[in-house]
Amino acid sequence: MTSADAHRPAGRSGAVLEGLAGWVPPRRITNDDLPAAWDVDDTWVRRRTGITARHWAGPGVRTGELALEAAVRALAVAGDPVPDTVLVATSTPDVPMPAMAPLLSTRLGLDRAAAWDISAACSGFGYGLATAVGVIASGAAERVLLVAAEVYSTLVDPADRGAGIVFADGAGAVVLRRGTHGEPGSVLAFDLGSDGSGHELIRIPGGGAAERADPAAHTPADRHFRMRGREVFRHAVTRMTESSRAVLDRTAWTTDDVDRFVAHQANARILKEVAERLQLPAQRQVSNIEHVGNTGAASIPLALADAASRGLLTPGQRVLLTSFGAGLTWASATLLWPELSAVPPVRTPPQASLRTPPQASSHTPPQAS
Repeated sequence: MTSADAHRPAGRSGAVLEGLAGWVPPRRITNDDLPAAWDVDDTWVRRRTGITARHWAGPGVRTGELALEAAVRALAVAGDPVPDTVLVATSTPDVPMPAMAPLLSTRLGLDRAAAWDISAACSGFGYGLATAVGVIASGAAERVLLVAAEVYSTLVDPADRGAGIVFADGAGAVVLRRGTHGEPGSVLAFDLGSDGSGHELIRIPGGGAAERADPAAHTPADRHFRMRGREVFRHAVTRMTESSRAVLDRTAWTTDDVDRFVAHQANARILKEVAERLQLPAQRQVSNIEHVGNTGAASIPLALADAASRGLLTPGQRVLLTSFGAGLTWASATLLWPELSAVPPVRTPPQASLRTPPQASSHTPPQAS
């Protein structure tokens, strides 16, 4: 019996993970494919970020299309259940209003499901997971579909190589059902937090009500992503380390109890620093940033789906998740890994055998350049 087992209540209602999938658009951009004006090469990018390639959506491809693909795949893994709640975590909605979740719900054929969006930047999946668990615990839902999706390539300033080499597009989705706390798949504990004094460190100054209220104070460049990298690095390492320790305490785990550690795939150097501070060896870390870049709120479910599809996550393993994003926000969670049916790879084109949901988009994804 572990220290966690001794503190876990028996028979308490909880939320259980039963479906998982990820999706990235087929257009793969290697470091050698990056714009010549950025004056970067493969060695330089890999040394700074740990990234060798990322996926960018092509012209006309919206966040909602990536979200739909990930949702269909996750529901298929779960056995095509009917969720009564749909959540979408994103910083790149297709339009400012309405929220993306109601339309996604309708495109999936889910009539009258509760549906809303969550905006917590790169912490969006963690906040969405806490929301999903909360609505199940409250009795307001029996089953929740949570999708995290981003098309960050639309926010990158063409002149900003610092952001351009890192940010990418993708979507990840999970399905959670009501279950018993402590059974395989259980989400056990959370640590959430924010610090609005750092709101200017990662932001998009234009495009919102502030610009419409005072258009003279903004330029077209304000609609692009802005980040103060060195300060963000320091905050990300500190907040994810502290939050991870807090959620481990709430779960009654030590770092020795953690079988798999999955952090927001922000930058390989950040991941390395957080893992070292937590004294978690490389063989217990899950990362796919090398192949997909930083996909914002989608990064953790994409990393989980990628690891699960390759057999790196097995039933009963104790998993620690942590993330950090604009706001500033951070979120960590612990869970017991479930037994899932085969999780499809995240970096292949859609398969013809996939169920096509009612009113699904007929858009053909762009081909790789």
